[in-house]
Amino acid sequence: MKLAQVATFALATALITGPLAAQTSAKNTVQTKDDRSLTDANSPAKLSAPPVADKREHSFARHGITISDPYHWLKDQSYPVIDDVDVLDYVKAENAWFEQQMAPRQALVDTLFEELKGRVKEDDSSVPQKDGDYLYWTAYEEGREYRLWYRQSVAAKGTDADKQLMLNENDLAEGKEYFRLGAFSVSDSGRYLAYSYDDNGSERFTARIKDLETGTLLDDVIPETLSGLIWVKNDTGIVYGKANANWRTDNARLHMVGTPVEQDVVLYKEADEGFRVGAGLSAQEDWLIISTGDNETSEVRLVRADNPTGEQIVVKPRVKGVEYSVDIRDGKIFIHTNDDHVNFRLATASLDAPGEWSTEIAGSDEFYLTDFDLFKDFYVTEGRLNGLDQVQMRSYDNAATITPIAFPEDSYSAGLSNNPEYDVGTLRLTYESMVTPDSVYDYHLSDARLELLKQQDIPSGYDASLYVTKREMIKARDGTMVPVSVVMRKDRDTINGAQAGPLHLYAYGAYGYAVPPGFSSSRLSLLDRGMAYGIAHIRGGDDLGRDWYLQGKLNARTNTFNDFVDVAKGLAAKGYTQEGSISASGGSAGGELMGVVVNTDPDLWKAVVADVPFVDVLNTMLDETLPLTPGEWPEWGNPIISKQAFAYILSYSPYDQVSAQDYPAMLVTAGLNDPRVTYWEPAKWVARLRDMKTGDNELLLKTNMGAGHGGKSGRFSSLYEAAEEYAFILSHHGIDE
Repeated sequence: MKLAQVATFALATALITGPLAAQTSAKNTVQTKDDRSLTDANSPAKLSAPPVADKREHSFARHGITISDPYHWLKDQSYPVIDDVDVLDYVKAENAWFEQQMAPRQALVDTLFEELKGRVKEDDSSVPQKDGDYLYWTAYEEGREYRLWYRQSVAAKGTDADKQLMLNENDLAEGKEYFRLGAFSVSDSGRYLAYSYDDNGSERFTARIKDLETGTLLDDVIPETLSGLIWVKNDTGIVYGKANANWRTDNARLHMVGTPVEQDVVLYKEADEGFRVGAGLSAQEDWLIISTGDNETSEVRLVRADNPTGEQIVVKPRVKGVEYSVDIRDGKIFIHTNDDHVNFRLATASLDAPGEWSTEIAGSDEFYLTDFDLFKDFYVTEGRLNGLDQVQMRSYDNAATITPIAFPEDSYSAGLSNNPEYDVGTLRLTYESMVTPDSVYDYHLSDARLELLKQQDIPSGYDASLYVTKREMIKARDGTMVPVSVVMRKDRDTINGAQAGPLHLYAYGAYGYAVPPGFSSSRLSLLDRGMAYGIAHIRGGDDLGRDWYLQGKLNARTNTFNDFVDVAKGLAAKGYTQEGSISASGGSAGGELMGVVVNTDPDLWKAVVADVPFVDVLNTMLDETLPLTPGEWPEWGNPIISKQAFAYILSYSPYDQVSAQDYPAMLVTAGLNDPRVTYWEPAKWVARLRDMKTGDNELLLKTNMGAGHGGKSGRFSSLYEAAEEYAFILSHHGIDE
């Protein structure tokens, strides 16, 4: 059974610092600028100035270059346990300062939160999808934070009969500050549900199995998972990946239902510390596919799903720089690979000679082939043409016979949704644009017809005709044309008067992730106050093809930062705004982007929000004990062995490049339990900024004490955090209501 909501453990960024142990002492390490001690960071007493972290001498040398790191101590040396009193005192003091400084904006935060919440249909539900004998869907109840998972027999469709609540996330989250469902996988027979959850933000998931016939939980408890849960061996076993001590999934394991977890069988163990292992089923669910790889190289093994401990077939041994993924239909292997073209090709091979690949669809300079899905009578290719999403039907008899799905707008985001069955006559799709809310379609193959099943409901009201979206091309400093998607109200000039209004610019720019020009109901709170909103499709993402990504990684990384700055200036030159009236935001690797551009072009920005920012890049890439570091070297470079990589990373690493200059107003966020960008990266960065920056512009740090990389869980809690960030941005644009 393909139906599985699997947590995506996407690439982000890791953390670091050196081996110097922070000394816990009775000495107070958190002071304000007027040297007033904060003996109790939670004290309600009003603070007269922001906290200032103690500077402790620490330096290290590598490749003949000496680095001073006076805030090294902010990494708790017992991490992942965080109990250093000095560290916690500083983090809490920054939180107290954040709360105090945000207090005058509380009315605006409350107004924004009610707006954002008013656009959420509280008793919403997804469109049911058929998988075998059942229809599956999720729903929310009014006032509840988390989803409920339902199913109903196909025979009872259209009635209230046989409706079964499989899982209630609200019950699992009861009494917890944080909750996130990871994997969700129903067995092929439909009797068992395997699911996993994280209740502290550390992304170490606990897996459980529920008997859907009796409603009881089995005794099986699988801790420390970091993967999907794949049913095999006629529903008697589950394949999963266990996070090792360094939060790396270097294995695929088989757990037999009803047996102690200590008896689980390791199906595959990866020796390369930079690789990660994952598993899934083939289209016909007869093969278990075990994949391993890093950001640029991959290798795949196949084993029969009904005999997962049997002999494994290596499709093709790994070759550095060659990525590939596979699926199987009727004994033929389909391979998606970049082995002879940067934009990937689709090849085929036999099980007898899995490494002998024949081209099915050749690589193309124009069409970027991003994915494929196999079905009984046809297959689907997905990709981008001129940066726009494409979904194409193809024939097994003739791959050149293409039936593309036509979409109604010039700029949009579209793709396959959950299609769990192999033999289908319709395909489930998702579609949205910057002015069109998230929409669910069925595409009927018999007459090439799109049927709208559901569009995101906005209870407080939404009139798409009031807004306009445009796609501009901005020339970067090296002559490259960089696309940017912009949305705003049509009457924006009326709101702002003759002067160009403020603009907010967002980007990510890493790992080949393309930020789609999609819809956001929350964003309307900025647009309705006269702001324009732009998404810069900068290099480092793969918006314009795989080479677009390659032009923003390793030794070309600074293209990403330059693109963002040049897009901002270009939009001002085109009259969308003016320099100094631009706010910006980005998270994780996008937070690194924010850290660089405030160092290089501080006067360009009115305000900047950096969410869980990857800003201590050099230290992180030097610490191979951190969870993601070895796997990140193909992305950023390995400064341990390469002097050139060391010097290049040092040249832009935001923490290392802080200088004595005026910085824009800045809000920085962190998660104490974040395993991707650990809390000390933003903490160290803010500490150094407080020490070195000139001027009086606001600098705030908010650390979620019970959350991880994604901030607070729950749909309303996360909206409140969004309201805080919007209030920060708007207030610095002079918009206070």
